[in-house]
Amino acid sequence: QVQLVESGGGLVQPGGSLRLSCAASGIIFSNYVMGWYRQAPGKQRELVAIIGRAGSTRYATSVKGRFTISRDNAKNTVYLQMNSLKPEDTAVYYCNAANAGADYWGQGTQVTVSL
Repeated sequence: QVQLVESGGGLVQPGGSLRLSCAASGIIFSNYVMGWYRQAPGKQRELVAIIGRAGSTRYATSVKGRFTISRDNAKNTVYLQMNSLKPEDTAVYYCNAANAGADYWGQGTQVTVSL
């Protein structure tokens, strides 16, 4: 059974930082492209960042320079370091594992950026 379990969300003030983690089980982690997506109220889910099997990364323009995605294949975990957070970063953040013919999602973790 595949499980992606996110953690690390919460309430933070503008300019603050959070680190999200996503622990995967039930898959050969190193074979998957891992990604973080987010969905704000009333909006569609959007890509935040992805990291390839060899470690290549891609970011949404809105988070480039502020967020960093990384992976630890030994721990089957992907991370999202979020710095200089803005109120518009408020959303539910979802972890995704993708491979040819397979696509898995976590349950999401809430990130709220507010005074």
